[in-house]
Amino acid sequence: MPLWKNYHLVRSSQEALEILAAAQSDSRSASLVAGGSDLLLDLLQGRHAPVDTLVDITAVPEMNVLEIRQDRLYIGAAVPLNRIVASDLVRQHAEAVYEACYLIGGPQVRNTATLGGNVGHALPAADGTISLLAMDSLAEVADLTGCRFVPVETLFLGPGRSALVPGCELLMGFSIPLRQPGQGSSFRRIMRPQGVAIAILNMAAWVDRDGDRIRRARLSIGPAGPTPFRARAAEQRLEGRSLSEETLTVACQALLADAHFRTSPHRATAEYRRHMAGVLLEETLTTAWERARS
Repeated sequence: MPLWKNYHLVRSSQEALEILAAAQSDSRSASLVAGGSDLLLDLLQGRHAPVDTLVDITAVPEMNVLEIRQDRLYIGAAVPLNRIVASDLVRQHAEAVYEACYLIGGPQVRNTATLGGNVGHALPAADGTISLLAMDSLAEVADLTGCRFVPVETLFLGPGRSALVPGCELLMGFSIPLRQPGQGSSFRRIMRPQGVAIAILNMAAWVDRDGDRIRRARLSIGPAGPTPFRARAAEQRLEGRSLSEETLTVACQALLADAHFRTSPHRATAEYRRHMAGVLLEETLTTAWERARS
């Protein structure tokens, strides 16, 4: 049985949305595809039902932009990960995003996989998603009436369940605040040596530093619940403090009280994740803190 019947290489977001809407009105299944590193594997392995229509958005110009736009860094949803990793703008303004994208797959995967696909797949421990949360990123979402920006955090309903309305909405790209003096970010993860492509645990940290004090901090971690998780209680414990062993302990206690780790038969136990959360917190926060000194 073919995995799809119709294939459209679209040239604009409007064209993509019109094809999706037409398929929905005819009760035909339709899926967006860019790199296809998640979707095509799911189709081949039977985790996704065959689709009638594939809508390829890799040729949409506005979804392939990587630039400074209105005093923010904008990364189009169809930009391949290898372009993000090679970008000096990303290294300068969003080092956590650079580090996350560098760790996704291998070079061949990164040549085709996209940050939009990583986010759109809606996994609680998606590396790109976790890094974007810590950077306080906005997602640009388009429908047939226009575009709007929403917090990346609002894009998820549960494991593998995106809040984007199928057939009606299109993820265009991501808008990230530019790095200012005294700010730094970092991303770290723990993986199984072989066989499982999803992180046992990952974390991103962003710090705004005022001398020897943390003015503001943002932390994200996955999987720590059904959706990508911002550790806001831990962030509050960090603000106004110097980075010390005591500060890390207090922040870790707040994170563990707020997060919900579970045991996965193929990845790790909840107890192991709770233990390693403290290790990742120290590594990511310390690295972000040192980068903020530059």
